[in-house]
Amino acid sequence: MDIFEQLLQDVEIPPLIKVRYRIPADTVSDIGRAVYEALKRENTLDRIQAGQTVAIATGSREIANIAVIVAKLVSAIRRQGGRPFIVPAMGSHGGATAEGQRAVLESFGLTEEAVGAPIRSSMETVALGRTQDGLEVHLDQSAAAADWIIPIGRIKPHTDFRGPYESGLLKMIAVGLGKQKGASICHRLGLPQMSDTIRRVARVTLSQANILFGLGIIENAFHGTARIEAIPASRIEAEEPPLLLEAKRNIAAIPFKKVDVIVVEEMGKDISGTGIDANVVGRSSTLGVWEPWAERIVILDLTDKSHHNANGVGLADIITRQLFDKISLEETYPNTITCAETNAVKIPVIMPTEKLAIQCAIRTCTQIPEEGVRLVRIRNTLSLQEFFISPALVGEANAHPDLTTEDFIWK
Repeated sequence: MDIFEQLLQDVEIPPLIKVRYRIPADTVSDIGRAVYEALKRENTLDRIQAGQTVAIATGSREIANIAVIVAKLVSAIRRQGGRPFIVPAMGSHGGATAEGQRAVLESFGLTEEAVGAPIRSSMETVALGRTQDGLEVHLDQSAAAADWIIPIGRIKPHTDFRGPYESGLLKMIAVGLGKQKGASICHRLGLPQMSDTIRRVARVTLSQANILFGLGIIENAFHGTARIEAIPASRIEAEEPPLLLEAKRNIAAIPFKKVDVIVVEEMGKDISGTGIDANVVGRSSTLGVWEPWAERIVILDLTDKSHHNANGVGLADIITRQLFDKISLEETYPNTITCAETNAVKIPVIMPTEKLAIQCAIRTCTQIPEEGVRLVRIRNTLSLQEFFISPALVGEANAHPDLTTEDFIWK
């Protein structure tokens, strides 16, 4: 018995009860039709002329149905006579290398064979000009050489800053298409100013580059496609904020007022920019802590699709050795340096096993009530359709109109 087992052997992990979470969720049933309907909007697909090259910019998040959406867009462009290709628009992600960014796209099913268009991955940029306050604006070199650029982005609340523009099309234009160099410049003024920085940088890109339109995607609470909108370049700044408000209404957070421990089975860049979505667990390295006010967060593993990038691991209090051994500093720290935010990658307490990690979390809690530890276990922050709770939360769950407890008990 090692020292950790000795110190934690008397800590009981409670049995866990399965809970189903029912949230009304709009869902697009036919993705292809939704894409084609969106592209009927004037000043979108109709402006492409035969022979023109079109750069489709896609990012580092595993957006629901992204491979189908991109393939349908490629097909529509070809029918219009255009010559589409794919560019990674992900700032410093993928280890800030062309090969790494291509690998990220391919892990989401965005291969040349699957979408029907070549991938042109490069970290080279061209300088487009400067904002009024002097920030230099960059654009992916391959995209800049195209006749048209179409960014695709999931519009949703960001994990580290607030404002009318968070994750979405303007951020894809300003940060994603700016590659590492442009992303670093965008972060120079800090995350509290980020929403306004995105707007100002994107304005320069929109005025100097051939952005045709943006394809904005809103997801429902359960990582399904809720809405697809084609927005002409001249309308993105005006139309994105209302879509962000809609996306915020779709967020499913852990539905308890107070918990002691949240156990997250997996984190990853494919799930959230910070590995776990701060909007779900109520903890951000920059915005602080809010409901459900978890005293301890445990993360057990890192997804393969994260490609060893553990940005956001610092949101946890305790991780497993299994997760720690998957971390690549070369994949993680370029993102950290670019964003100028170090708290999110500070290494938490490391425990040899999942059991010891959970026991450590329980032991180090200081506010456990008499009825027992209030523990929630989720697969990841995109998967809240069902999760597990300890007996101390059953009463609150039964009183919640959208939660149903089941007989299944995990011991």
